[in-house]
Amino acid sequence: QVQLVESGGGLVQAGGSLRLSCAASGSRFSRYAINWYRQAPGKQRELVADISSGGTTNYADSVKGRFTISRDNDKNTVFLQMDSLKPEDTAVYLCNAVRWIFGSPRTYWGQGTQVTVSS
Repeated sequence: QVQLVESGGGLVQAGGSLRLSCAASGSRFSRYAINWYRQAPGKQRELVADISSGGTTNYADSVKGRFTISRDNDKNTVFLQMDSLKPEDTAVYLCNAVRWIFGSPRTYWGQGTQVTVSS
């Protein structure tokens, strides 16, 4: 069982930065891939960035070069550094942990943190 708690959201002007954290409790956090999704009103949930258990990262084209995902397994935390923020980055950002066990995915979600970027 893994519990995820996101933090670090808030209101920022366009061009600014925020650092989101996803803190996990539970065992074997280092074995989970972690995904950051975002959901804006009236839009589909979008995968923003992900990091594998081995540290491989991927980014959506819309955030590539502006967002950086990283993990600190000693602290059971994954970070999303968001720079050069744009109004279209406004959304609820959710953390998701996934691990495949015997061919079946175990997945957990946090409650989300609101990011609002003003123009």
